[in-house]
Amino acid sequence: MYLISAYFDEMTERKLLRYIERIAQKSGNMFMVDKHVPPHLTVSAVEVRNGELLLPYMERLRECLVRGTISIVSVGALLPYVLYLTPVLNAYLQDLSQQIHAVVSEIPEVRISKYYRPMQWLPHVTLGKTLTKEQMQTAFAVMQEGFVPFHGEIVGLGLAKTNPHADIWSLTL
Repeated sequence: MYLISAYFDEMTERKLLRYIERIAQKSGNMFMVDKHVPPHLTVSAVEVRNGELLLPYMERLRECLVRGTISIVSVGALLPYVLYLTPVLNAYLQDLSQQIHAVVSEIPEVRISKYYRPMQWLPHVTLGKTLTKEQMQTAFAVMQEGFVPFHGEIVGLGLAKTNPHADIWSLTL
């Protein structure tokens, strides 16, 4: 599995890292910290035998993608294990999703996850993963104490291999 993810400006990244670290500290679930998962917003998830096959297509994105502002407004869960923040699906995010999908869908050897296609995508920034029921409750309590909606900027795009996480391509917007 390979993820195509958006990355944030420095101030937004620091804020998201504080949430991730606070949830890990309070819940005892260190998955995000131990695995060094950076704050990101996955735009597409694809299955392909060799990630190198994606690289020429990813390079084509350099010509068309730009920075954009998002509003992160809510805390949510993919039950039973994941706690996340979600942005408003604005025109910038929709366009980002469509452009990436258009390029990646041209590759015959690639299967795009049905959960990461335009108009089928739930944009989210994972703060806690593999949480037990008790850890999820603690994570929600942490966010209830300190979360306030905020704006951030997407300033980069990356391609990463999962399990374990390994970056294989990046683009500064």
